[in-house]
Amino acid sequence: MKNVKTDILWRVFLVYFGILVFGVAIIVKVIHIQFVEGSELLDKSRKQSLKYFNVDAVRGNICASDGSLLATSVPIFDVRMDVASPLISNTDFKNNISALAGKLSSLFGDKSMYQYKTALLRERKKGNRYFLIKRNVTYLQLKKMRGFPIFERGKYRGGLIIIPKTKREKPYRMLAERTLGYQNKKEDLFVGIEGAYNDVLSGKQGRQLKKKINSGDWKPVFDENEIEPQDGKDIITTIDLNIQDVAESALYSHLVEHDADWGCTVLMEVQTGHILAIANLTKDKRSGTYKESYNYAVGAPVEPGSTFKLASMLSLLDDNLINLEDTVEIKEYKMYSGLTIRDVHGIRDGRVTIKEIFEKSSNVGVSQLVTNAYASNPQKYIDHLYGMSLNQKLGLDIPGEGRPYVKNTKDKTWSNVSLPFMSIGYELQITPLQTLAFYNAVANNGKLMKPMFVQEIRQAGKTLETFEPEVLNNQICSEEAILKGKELLEGVVENGTAKALGKSVYKVAGKTGTAQIAGKSGYNKRDYNASFVGYFPADNPKYSCIVVVSRPSKGHYYATSVAVPVFKEIADKVYSTDLGIQQDELELADNLAYPVYATGYEDEIEYIYKSLNIPLDSSSTNSEWAVSVKSDSSILLKTRVIKENLVPNVRGMGARDAVYVLENMGLKVILKGRGFVKEQSIKPGMRIKKGNTVYLRLAV
Repeated sequence: MKNVKTDILWRVFLVYFGILVFGVAIIVKVIHIQFVEGSELLDKSRKQSLKYFNVDAVRGNICASDGSLLATSVPIFDVRMDVASPLISNTDFKNNISALAGKLSSLFGDKSMYQYKTALLRERKKGNRYFLIKRNVTYLQLKKMRGFPIFERGKYRGGLIIIPKTKREKPYRMLAERTLGYQNKKEDLFVGIEGAYNDVLSGKQGRQLKKKINSGDWKPVFDENEIEPQDGKDIITTIDLNIQDVAESALYSHLVEHDADWGCTVLMEVQTGHILAIANLTKDKRSGTYKESYNYAVGAPVEPGSTFKLASMLSLLDDNLINLEDTVEIKEYKMYSGLTIRDVHGIRDGRVTIKEIFEKSSNVGVSQLVTNAYASNPQKYIDHLYGMSLNQKLGLDIPGEGRPYVKNTKDKTWSNVSLPFMSIGYELQITPLQTLAFYNAVANNGKLMKPMFVQEIRQAGKTLETFEPEVLNNQICSEEAILKGKELLEGVVENGTAKALGKSVYKVAGKTGTAQIAGKSGYNKRDYNASFVGYFPADNPKYSCIVVVSRPSKGHYYATSVAVPVFKEIADKVYSTDLGIQQDELELADNLAYPVYATGYEDEIEYIYKSLNIPLDSSSTNSEWAVSVKSDSSILLKTRVIKENLVPNVRGMGARDAVYVLENMGLKVILKGRGFVKEQSIKPGMRIKKGNTVYLRLAV
């Protein structure tokens, strides 16, 4: 019995000793932490609970040429609540919680009043001092929230915590959306102007101290070392908002009409290279609608087809190998090493002039001319193309420019058929914008300009930097070749494949192109790219424009039916708004020996001139409204373009005619003065808003 008792006591003492040793170890560790590791652990604790965060600056705006906003940063807010704030008493909380929950439910509509109330009560019980109410709250919503029960007491007594952020908005939605671009920080992806000028738009980040709280969130705290962010600068683009709207609308309607895969159009100022409008629309296969999802004009090299024939003709002209009035014998098709080049529509039997070959876009004729001239030395032809910079990128400011492919005789793919097929725009690839830049150079007397999307950088309305036009090639070919090239392009509109533009009140020069699209099994007769590229007014070029429509599928695929109407709609808009190219309509020479009735109803103008026995030529008019223009031996009547839904140009009209035209379009008119209309308050070409008032100033 004694041995058993001793054994039990021994075990008890052993347990006590173990506990004693464990307790001593704890005390030693506490002392060690307190006096040895204490400062290090405290510092580590502070670092884990307090941390500096970067604060993004407000991103700069992207504006149209007139300052209208194309992309801007809109303030939004994350709203939280210090639900467990000691400044909100339990009584106040219970008395107002139902009303607050009801207001939040009504404002956001995402949860019921009961759900909001349950969540607030739960977080109050938890002691949450940083409870998320709603993310991405708009300013108007926040303004209403400030008047809600409890919140109305302010930041501290009401527990309302506001975290400001910004969201990128495009006020005009799809307008030039792909060219304006975007940035995707997660994927480090930069597109368009947003990407190209990211550093300018971003500004400089600030720094803010935040404290980690029980919920794991980081709550801002006041810190005298906080650094305020510096807002980004504004980008002023070359885009004309009104013309951009018309370009996009015209392209959209014709893509829908022809059920095409995609299309693009670009309008450029000849002397500066400024891009005034650029639209890229792709068919969404799911919805059937068209969206700006890819910048085809900038990034999609395609076989240009017949629009490339201008480069071939300029090469021949530069080498003095052809005369436009020379005649050659051509047939409907021509064989080259077993492959056939064919004309869809023959010109006529027998010999034709070289000018007719270009005007009627004869594949057989152009390929025959180039092959006969350069067969013995094809590299000479290629050197001409390279001399025109057709093998070089334009060096655009925005990323994503496609690389042109214009091969030479050393290329592995060069064959016996390369020369004739390249001469008509096949076996090579260039982007629509590169094609436009080339035609623009012809309009600019041989000077190749770099296409420009941005003209200024501003901050707070002050210009910080201006971008001047940049010349890429001073002379793409000889002046004589350029002059004859212009003659060819004018002939296409006057006598050739773009005769539909010959009826315009302004002179157009350009070239159509209908190119087959190569598939996996070669070319077929179903898929085409229809294009038209040209400039206007042809006698004093100010603007160049290209239109490309890919895979039209409702019967029409020729450029005359598909691309030319888009070009005309855009050009009409520009013509109606640019008084510089209409000056001859509004003012006649001082030495004109007979009176002039400037602008008005055609029948009345004809009656007046005939009554006064004044020579009159009215063959150029094709509508009821006309304008008198100086001619060498008579008065020439031209059509005054008046388009539906666009404010007409009534300058030069008498008061009666001007009022009649404007009021019939749903506008109110207020007159001041006597005589003819000299000024109108709403610019021609603007979209009509029914009921708007137009002020007209009259003078003799």
